[in-house]
Amino acid sequence: MQYHAYNRLGSGGGGGGGGGGTPSPPASPRRSPRVYRRGSGKGILGRGGVGPQVGPRAFPQRMVWMILSLLLRRQAIFLFAPLLYVSAMLVYMGTLSIDSGVRIISRSPPGSVYRSPRLYERLRPDMDADNSTDGLSAVWKHSHRGSVWQPCVKTSTHGLPDSNGYIYVEANGGLNQQRTSICNAVAVAGYLNATLIIPNFHYHSIWRDPSKFDDIYDKDHFINTLKNDVRIVDNVPEFIMDRFGHNMSNVFNFKIKAWSSIQYYKDNVLPKLIEERLIRISPFANRLSFDAPPAVQRLRCLANFEALQFSNPIANLSEKLVSRMKKHSKDTNGRYIAVHLRFEEDMVAFSCCIFDGGEEEKQDMDAARERGWRGKFTKPGRVIRPGAIRINGKCPLTPLEVGLMLRSMGFSNDTAIYLASGKIYKAEKTMAPLLEMFPLLQTKETLASAEELAPFKNYSSRMAALDYSVCLHSEVFVTTQGGNFPHFLIGHRRYMYGGHSKTIKPDKRKLALLFDNQNMGWKSLKRQMLNMRAHSDAKGIEMKRSTDSIFSFPCPDCMCHANKTENAKPSSAR
Repeated sequence: MQYHAYNRLGSGGGGGGGGGGTPSPPASPRRSPRVYRRGSGKGILGRGGVGPQVGPRAFPQRMVWMILSLLLRRQAIFLFAPLLYVSAMLVYMGTLSIDSGVRIISRSPPGSVYRSPRLYERLRPDMDADNSTDGLSAVWKHSHRGSVWQPCVKTSTHGLPDSNGYIYVEANGGLNQQRTSICNAVAVAGYLNATLIIPNFHYHSIWRDPSKFDDIYDKDHFINTLKNDVRIVDNVPEFIMDRFGHNMSNVFNFKIKAWSSIQYYKDNVLPKLIEERLIRISPFANRLSFDAPPAVQRLRCLANFEALQFSNPIANLSEKLVSRMKKHSKDTNGRYIAVHLRFEEDMVAFSCCIFDGGEEEKQDMDAARERGWRGKFTKPGRVIRPGAIRINGKCPLTPLEVGLMLRSMGFSNDTAIYLASGKIYKAEKTMAPLLEMFPLLQTKETLASAEELAPFKNYSSRMAALDYSVCLHSEVFVTTQGGNFPHFLIGHRRYMYGGHSKTIKPDKRKLALLFDNQNMGWKSLKRQMLNMRAHSDAKGIEMKRSTDSIFSFPCPDCMCHANKTENAKPSSAR
């Protein structure tokens, strides 16, 4: 009877107990009972039990079972899973041949490489087949009402108080940087009630022009126009120079920071002027802030747009060039486009851009940079990224790009163009595409005879003055690089044409992307460029902002309305 009870307990999974036949406790529910004994095919019923019989496992099965059991019992091993994965990948990669591995191809960012010649060759047939109307006939959709805008420039009629002393300035840079210096000097002298000495032009190693003030400007007209606002004389009186041994280098020289306020001149320069009776400011370009009171801005405008007229030799030849240019434009009623192209060797070198000239271009540019800016571009640690420069729209447009831009803006190949420029880099090669697109293109060298140009030939500022005059009277002015030349022309044309500056100032960042797109079609390019032209038109009539130059927006009080200037006559608008 006891034997059968023991047997029944065993069949229930319990164990034999001791002491008076007490039954064993039940199995723990946290761990499943083993189905098979290690190394045996018998069930857990023991010798007398009946269970499934399984043969011995293969070695791979036992290994998988052991690994799974280990993972289930030791979950922390999952922390090593990334390491196991990396190790497996390294082993796998080690079995691959280098020659059969994946190759990574580096591609230049869009717009970072000069690809315009390829685009031109591909689009040229469609361009030549385009018989659309001439862009000059309806280039401007916006117009400015001349009766509303008035340039706030009036000459004074009152007398001048006694002078506080003499100011001598050295105007540095090229033609238009010197022009900035002159206008600022007039404004400072008038504000401080000083007598201005005719500015001296500093000889520059880049421009190499020894011209004096009266070689470029009409000195008598300059003095007479400003006589009621600023005293201007040719030379310092002898009794003043006696104090300095007749040596200008002995005169106290103010080193003034760029874009200084007019208040700085009043607080710092005026006391020294009264004390010394003569002061020198050198250099003087860009030494006065654009943010100035209306009285100062009026003097700047008066000097720039009224007092500064080119000397008779420059003015006479300029009139001939304008007249000849209009004759070449007879099919468009005398209207022509003027393009300021900055693709001279020094400009290309300074930009640090790469075009399609290969090793020869690189050697030329390295040599030009060393001549003009010795050591500036080879300083230790200086990194030059031509691709980034192009993407940011800082590279000068090539003649080819200018032609492609204008043709896609709707100007036909019979449009007369005047090209204002110095000596074009590799002109025989680089100018060929532009001449193909605009065969009526002219320059001062083609419009004037060698004898007419002889007095100006070796003087860069006088040659630039001729370009300035012809651009001033063009129907449309196109600027391609920025700088002082277009800066003044935009404002001068606003002043002449009732506030509307008919200027095309392209978005060169967008151009870099468009000219880089080798899938661009002619119609698509034309649509994009017509939008850019319309944007330039709208920009030409916008209001002046506080940060804008008075030379680009010739309105000291921003916009003077007719009701504020009843006696002023509106400027003639085209």
